[in-house]
Parts: sequence; C-alpha cells; structure tokens
Amino acid sequence: MRIVVFGTGGVGGYFGGRVAQSGEDVTFIARGEHLRAIQTSGLRVDSPFGDFLIHPAKATDDVTEAGQADLVIVAVKAWQVPEVARAMKPVVGPATTILPLENGVEAPDQLAAELGSERVIGGLCKIVSYIVEPGHIRHAGFEPSVTFGELNNRRTKRVERIQEIFTKAGISSTVATDIKVALWTKFLFIISFSGIGALRGKPAGEIRTNPESRALLLKAMEEVYAVGRARGVDLPEDSVEKAMATVDSLPDDGTSSMQRDIASGRPSELESQNGAIVRMAREVGVEAPTHELIYNTLLPLEMAARRRAKTM
Repeated sequence: MRIVVFGTGGVGGYFGGRVAQSGEDVTFIARGEHLRAIQTSGLRVDSPFGDFLIHPAKATDDVTEAGQADLVIVAVKAWQVPEVARAMKPVVGPATTILPLENGVEAPDQLAAELGSERVIGGLCKIVSYIVEPGHIRHAGFEPSVTFGELNNRRTKRVERIQEIFTKAGISSTVATDIKVALWTKFLFIISFSGIGALRGKPAGEIRTNPESRALLLKAMEEVYAVGRARGVDLPEDSVEKAMATVDSLPDDGTSSMQRDIASGRPSELESQNGAIVRMAREVGVEAPTHELIYNTLLPLEMAARRRAKTM
C-alpha cells in the first residue's frame, strides 16, 4: 500500500514510522530542519515499545513528488487541516482513502468539503509523543492506538485493509461501531485537559490533585458532554467518569500538545478545541462558561503567537 503521511510530528512520525518499519511504502511530508534531518539521517523514534530508525526514509516537502496514494494519514495541527486539504490534491486519486488523526471533531467534514466525502473516513489516536529535535520523535505516554471508521459506520473492505496494515505494524487498532461517538469521546477529554492545563500552566499530576483545578476540569468535561448530546451524539452516560479516569492515569508530568504550544509561544489548536466547543455550544443553545473562560483568556496569547509566526 502506498501511504503518504501529512505532518511528521509526534503523531505522524510515530504511526507513519511504525508502518514504514513493517515494510509498507510510506512517504513523509515534512519541512525545514526536521525534513532535512530525516532525509540525511532518517527518522528516529524512541518508545517504551521499542526504539527504531527508518533510514533511508522517503521524505519531501514537495507533494507532487509523493505520487498518488492509496492511504493519506493526516496528522498536522487541527487548524492546518483546511490548508492541507487543498495542498494534498496531487496525491489524491479516485481510490485514495484519507484518514485524519486529529484532536478535534471537525477534520472529517473539512476534508470532505474539499476532497469528497467518499474519500474520507473518521479517525483518532491515543498517544503522547513529540519532536525532541529535528528527525527525532519521542513516544512518552499511553499505549499507542488508532480508532477509525466510515463516516456512515459501515464496515467496509477499505477499513478492514487499513486495520490489517496497522496490525502488521504492531499498532493496536479498532474499527469504531460509531465513529462520531469515538471522536467526541476523545474530544471531551482532550479539549478539557488541554484547556485547563494551559489555563493553569500545570501538568496532569497537579491538575488532578488540586481540588479547584480538578473541579474546573470536571465542569469543562460536563459542558462538552452536554453540547455533544444536544448535537445528537450518543455519548454514553459514563463518558465524563471515563475521561477523568484517563486523566488520573496520565504521568504526573503529562501535558497536552496544545498546552506545550501555548507555553512555548507557538500557534496552537485553541481555535479547533476550546474555540470549537464554544461555537458549537452557541449553535445548540447550551451554556459552556468554563470553555468560554479558557478560550477568552488564552485567545490573546494565541493571536500573539500567530502574529509572530507570520513574521518568521
């Protein structure tokens, strides 16, 4: 299978790397020093499940060099998805399947609007990983897993084939019975944890043991649950309880990518996470004061980071 990975950061680098390690034909789309390091020395991944090096690795910043793909894995920042949807057209053919592994819930619709709903499936992943230095990815938490499925929840040959690819690569994978519920289950966890973590500037251990932070986190999760249910998503009644259990299982120093980006002054997924739930809450007439607080407090930092990025 010819696979193109758009975004060779912590997520794309790990999952794409594992698939390449298993012998599949993988091309990584990257840029800058990260790209040059991969082209020169390969893609290095450190993981509790075994370190590995993909060398030589097929990597480029020129999409036209990649050729038409059977599967495109989208692992960029959520706010980059609309731009990437336009950029990936040279690798998308009639039989191409597009699998987004994003933190938000809007990516499938954004990709479908540009590339056609018949090419897009829904997906999400579970992993804590990040770029240590150019060409070097570190997997730091969670047993890596991928959940995906057709947007209409049908079990098709293409999702079964994709699951075979992940299984061959040693990646735990699940074909969702209801992909929308799966996406919103992660959404409930990640935007609440990311938002409170960024707002308080504290890692998981301090957030969950501080009574005020824990209460705020609980309220944030309850708001996402209420919005999801109001939008027709059949979230289970124990969704918040399970999300809190996930927080309790994180390493004490665990942080989210959005939190790390904001702390470092980089553009983040604030708009696609907390901003998205604020917009969606207003659409269905549900109050989300905790996420409004998070979004409105962090927005000036986000806007400043985006201004700096434009001048670099």
